[in-house]
Amino acid sequence: MMRYSIMSGCRWIIAILLASILVSSINGMANAGINEWTSNGPGGGRITALAIDPATPTTIYAGAEGDGVDNGGVYKSTDGGGNWTVVNTGLTNHNIHALAIDPDTPSTIYAGCGGDQDEFGNEVDSGVYKSTDGGGTWTAVNTGLPNNYSWVVAYVEALAIDPDTPLTIYAGTHDGVFKSTDGGGTWTAVNTGLNTYDSKYITDLAIDPASPATIYAGTNDGAFKSIDGGGTWTAVNTGLPDYATVGNLAIDPVTPTTIYASTTYGVYKSTDGGESWTAPIDTGIPGGVIWIDSLAIDPVTPTTIYAGISGAWCYGVFKSTDGGSNWTAVEPGLTDLTEGSIQALAIDPATPTTIYAGTHGGGVFKSTDGGGNMTAANTGLTNTYVAALAIDPDTPATIYAGTEGGGVSKSTDGGGSWTAVNTGFTNFDVQALAIDPASPSTIYAGTVYAGTGYGGAYKSIDGGENWASIGLLYKRVFALAIDPATPSTIYAGTRFDGVYKSTNGGSNWTAVNTGLTDDFVYALAIDPATPSTIYAGTWGGGVFKSSDGGGNWTAVNTGLTYKYIDGALAIDPDTPTTIYAGASSVSGYGGVFKSTDGGSNWTAVFVGYDFFPEYLAIDPFTPSTIYVASPNYGVGKSTDGGSTWTDFNTGLTNRNVLALAIDPATPTIIHAGTEGGGVFDYEYETTNLAAVAANFGKFECDQTGGCVGDFDKDDDVDGSDLAAFLW
Repeated sequence: MMRYSIMSGCRWIIAILLASILVSSINGMANAGINEWTSNGPGGGRITALAIDPATPTTIYAGAEGDGVDNGGVYKSTDGGGNWTVVNTGLTNHNIHALAIDPDTPSTIYAGCGGDQDEFGNEVDSGVYKSTDGGGTWTAVNTGLPNNYSWVVAYVEALAIDPDTPLTIYAGTHDGVFKSTDGGGTWTAVNTGLNTYDSKYITDLAIDPASPATIYAGTNDGAFKSIDGGGTWTAVNTGLPDYATVGNLAIDPVTPTTIYASTTYGVYKSTDGGESWTAPIDTGIPGGVIWIDSLAIDPVTPTTIYAGISGAWCYGVFKSTDGGSNWTAVEPGLTDLTEGSIQALAIDPATPTTIYAGTHGGGVFKSTDGGGNMTAANTGLTNTYVAALAIDPDTPATIYAGTEGGGVSKSTDGGGSWTAVNTGFTNFDVQALAIDPASPSTIYAGTVYAGTGYGGAYKSIDGGENWASIGLLYKRVFALAIDPATPSTIYAGTRFDGVYKSTNGGSNWTAVNTGLTDDFVYALAIDPATPSTIYAGTWGGGVFKSSDGGGNWTAVNTGLTYKYIDGALAIDPDTPTTIYAGASSVSGYGGVFKSTDGGSNWTAVFVGYDFFPEYLAIDPFTPSTIYVASPNYGVGKSTDGGSTWTDFNTGLTNRNVLALAIDPATPTIIHAGTEGGGVFDYEYETTNLAAVAANFGKFECDQTGGCVGDFDKDDDVDGSDLAAFLW
């Protein structure tokens, strides 16, 4: 009879192991696709435009920032933001800057687009897209619009529809104002009076609802007004700061001669149709450099105005109830949930206490009490930029996702659902995460932009429920690594400032850069067997190595022909002298490199054009299995230590992958963080394990470590049972 040796001969141990594997597999199957990638959130992302159906205000459209065909575009909700669906059919440009709805036929929508690329990285037309079926399908309507270059239609920053004659539409571009009188069929330049480059750089358009031939344009050279449907324009800047950019305009719907204009100096007001403007004094909006990215006026009570703000010292939604004289921050807790950069605002025309805010990174927030309370409304809106992933080593169903602009989200069910955990954050652009292996409720986050400065490190000791700043303020932290033997020792890789080290859990930091000639450090990796050995991946200087805990660094680049490393550095856990680095070059080529002698020599194991490796992950149980993530390429897989590679993208609808994480207990489950698509999950089919479990009653194990039985259920105990036993 065939008898196979295993590590333990105890039958009950095998049963427990098999059961645990099966339970883990079943838990994973609930969220991850079997042999394909699926996405389950977290919800959020960069929302640049909002538009509400005037006839059915529970129908809302959100325009998202995109970079390629895999993310961004237009999302639609028919239940007041409760659920969202992407509606991008026919929309070849997904970088939405403006949305406008036909007031007479709300199923007709226009989208203005900025710069974007196709799946091959080629610039695509911007311009205007039109849908006549509520976003179901889109068609480019660009005849007559200018080109930024010889082959690309210009960026469209603003759209405005004549309320009396909705076939008349105005588009604000980087090359002036264009007008269509046939619903976007053809466009004509209407730029007389817009005589400079800055005056033709249109940031916003607003139409007088009582006299639609009167139009206002916000530009990089102040405000302009036309009273003849765009035929001629006149500067209306008296009282505005010299050379001010007017980013947004809002017209009082009851008294249209009252207009509000946003600048970097605050909100200005005109009560005479733009002839003169009143400067904001101490209005309640904090001073300093600010950007007012959006304005919205209550249609029923026009003295109530909302402003969406971002800046170095202030961000969030502010509200005025006295026509702009005084402003108050509404829902300060909004800044605990998102970066707070409010890029779009929309008010329900039927119920003006219901407002929506589109944020830079946090998706859409909704208030039903005039801003008193705002809650995330992101189910189905997965435009999230996930730059970092970390898995709890003790409880792998607990995953953390660091996002660009949305802070940290946490899942406790293997990625099936997510919750923002940002209490204590003032910086929501998270580029790095690291979990203490000895105490997994302790997590570190590296950030690169803060409301009170640049960068910084944060720490949570309660599983992300609360965060505290632990220094490195004004440092852009792109990489974190924890000493596995002494978890109170942490390393931070920064942009501009090299490597910092803490030996007391982040309480204090010291720069450790001796010999490090490149201070752009985007990747760190620690030798698990000899933690004083550390590798740093830099942007332009290749790989550096320290064998004394960061005390001294030496470049180790022999054979490393590309030297721009952006997060892709990994060490074989079984053979730590084997290291992989993903690197790119200024020529557009990139590749995966392998060293088997601790970085002394490197060999290219994969090279491709337009290949920019973002992350490398090694299977902890089978280190010859490696995964590499790269924008455009998606995920690649090697099962022979990098000698050969295969595409690993089935179901991966967003191939701009920024981060990877392998379940440490069940490496058949993998997670991928994407640029504008949230987190994708993958699980290998594990029916073989189920077959082994089903066979459990048909084999015997003894105390010597041997097992015998008909593992492949062919009613014959022979050599073929070995493979069935192992899998």
